[in-house]
Amino acid sequence: MNTAVETIGTERELGQGRWWALAALVLSGLVLGLDATILVTALPTLSAKLGATTSELQWILDAYTLALGGLLLPAGVLGDRLGRRRLLLVGLLLFGVASVAASQMTSATGLIWARAAMGAGGAIIMPLSLSILPTMFSEAERPRAVALAAVGAFLGMPLGPLVAGWLLTHFAWGSVFLINVPVVVLALLGVWLLVPESRDPDAPRLDWIGAVLAVAGVTGVVYGIIEEPGDGWTDPRVLGGVLGGALVIAVFVAHELRTRSPLVDLRLFRDGRFTWSTVAFVVIGAGMFGGLFVLAPYLQVVQGNDAQGTGIRLLPMIAAVLAGALASDRLTARLGTRVMVSGGLLISAAGMVLLSRAGGETGYGLVAASLTVIGLGMGLGMPPALDAILGALPPTQTGAGTALTRTLQQVGASLGVAVLGSILNAVYRGALDPHLPGLPAPAANVARGSIAGAAAVARHLPAALAAPVWQAARDAYASGMSDVLLVSAGVVTAGAVLVALFLPARSGHVS
Repeated sequence: MNTAVETIGTERELGQGRWWALAALVLSGLVLGLDATILVTALPTLSAKLGATTSELQWILDAYTLALGGLLLPAGVLGDRLGRRRLLLVGLLLFGVASVAASQMTSATGLIWARAAMGAGGAIIMPLSLSILPTMFSEAERPRAVALAAVGAFLGMPLGPLVAGWLLTHFAWGSVFLINVPVVVLALLGVWLLVPESRDPDAPRLDWIGAVLAVAGVTGVVYGIIEEPGDGWTDPRVLGGVLGGALVIAVFVAHELRTRSPLVDLRLFRDGRFTWSTVAFVVIGAGMFGGLFVLAPYLQVVQGNDAQGTGIRLLPMIAAVLAGALASDRLTARLGTRVMVSGGLLISAAGMVLLSRAGGETGYGLVAASLTVIGLGMGLGMPPALDAILGALPPTQTGAGTALTRTLQQVGASLGVAVLGSILNAVYRGALDPHLPGLPAPAANVARGSIAGAAAVARHLPAALAAPVWQAARDAYASGMSDVLLVSAGVVTAGAVLVALFLPARSGHVS
């Protein structure tokens, strides 16, 4: 164990009970992964039950993303200073209470605010559930612990549509938020009873100027990015958010490099293992999440599955992530972090290329095989990257360093979804437009807007028109998805090459 950080706990807490404590941390990651995708499946139901407009539905999603991205870094820093266990308990409690509040809302505005509170709780949970691991496990045990913790975070995302489909079939819409509560309660009990406290006993004064600049800069960039799909890159709000936020982040960096007590020590990036493992995470955020978000409409609309059926069809990915993560620590011990991280990225990129071959009438077999390959790459590559990040961080900065990595990943994921969404829309509309001249202008605009809109239009057309329009829309969406996946595969492959070239074999803590 590293003793450079104050750890408050008994032998019992740091003995065999630490593996039970790890289960509580896995649950903490699982609830965030579930929430990331479960709500997307429920949006049509929320629109009907709350009378939410398209803009309000977008903000139900974006309020969470905005709060999460903006508060990650301050939350990690406060965990190092005040106690990681203590603040993690606060984050879990906030997330659970906000989930209950969200389930009882009767208006879209109220739900937006509840989602923002959930995002604030998530910003605390995300970095601290991982930053605690180095104080609980030895360097030899840590890779296995990290792999198990990563399983919780990764599995929650593909499980979301499956759980949402089942809940919405059998219960009221509020159940998609209430499902968080039992998971949070178990995590709270586990963290409270089993996880030892740890913090930096000699923390300098808090850099409030840096904290304000970090929140303002990241929030501005993320706001601009999430507004782009509706308004375009040239819209003043989009440009103002992205460019203004980037300028504030530049001021933040300059301030951090000059102040004696920075919010986060940017010299962390001198450690190549921290830097290039973080690059792997940003690549996954920008490339993989941005690419896979196009898959749910393909499975649900193009292939005609309901929400629960869509979730079931993601099971091969879930199984592959689990298998890869459980094998990753043993393989990393043999092959090394560099081979595992770059190899995992390349395997996932190959799965994306395979999935790009899916067309409008392709069966599920190709999709299942592709998801298996993508999931296996994620499971093999991401736990070693996480472990390399934790191993490179000074013990007093595990919260801040993990939060820094997660912040960059969150921005990368938002940017990936926006850019790749623009590619999807451009290809889809370009391929569909030649087949729409015979439609009334309002119907053509709806069909051009999304694949779900095209499906709705086709249902109301005479049979002679419906079949060709629907077939053209399916083929157009498949073409757009193919281009998105190929671009995503290119981004992930580039990340793999950079990691293979520059990720050091050994770590050295920043002094």
